[in-house]
Amino acid sequence: MGGRRHGFLGVRLVEPFLGTGRARMNRKILNVGWLFGLILVLDIFTKQWALDALAHEYSASFGWIPLHLTFNTGVAFGLGVGGFRWIIVAGSILVMAALAVLLRQADPADRLRIAAIGSVMAGATGNLIDRLRWDRGVVDFIGPFNLFGLGSFPIFNVADMAITCGAFVLAISLWLEERAVERSKAAVETSTDLV
Repeated sequence: MGGRRHGFLGVRLVEPFLGTGRARMNRKILNVGWLFGLILVLDIFTKQWALDALAHEYSASFGWIPLHLTFNTGVAFGLGVGGFRWIIVAGSILVMAALAVLLRQADPADRLRIAAIGSVMAGATGNLIDRLRWDRGVVDFIGPFNLFGLGSFPIFNVADMAITCGAFVLAISLWLEERAVERSKAAVETSTDLV
């Protein structure tokens, strides 16, 4: 049981101690990888479907969901800053680098945080692919939704949903961690006061 076994050219075949840094990171990458892949494939597939199905009419509906093909040169949900394609590309890459750092720091048991990071990274990658492949912008097609006479909710795509939901869940995860640290500090202070 004790030693490491290596295969051809020293490639590790078995990692006997699951608590080691590399094995912990491999577990996190595996957990992020399946969700990342699923969201990215779904995003690419639905955008291609929108380009094919809505190319001539630009508008349709899927049950109660309105569909309208548009190209977003801004950021998520059609928010401004159009014309700054390469700045948005650089910003997306920086955000993904920051998320990679968060993934590295995350506890492998914190599946909520790991799933949130994977979701945001997949959405950012999906939109980044559109920005890199052409200058028309990101393919958006879900919406617009009428907000009960208050206006319309912007048109979006699967990547935007993944980014938004992932960012929300990541914020909750970070907040819960901060609360746990504060409770731990308060408990230590209380115990030292009793001594």
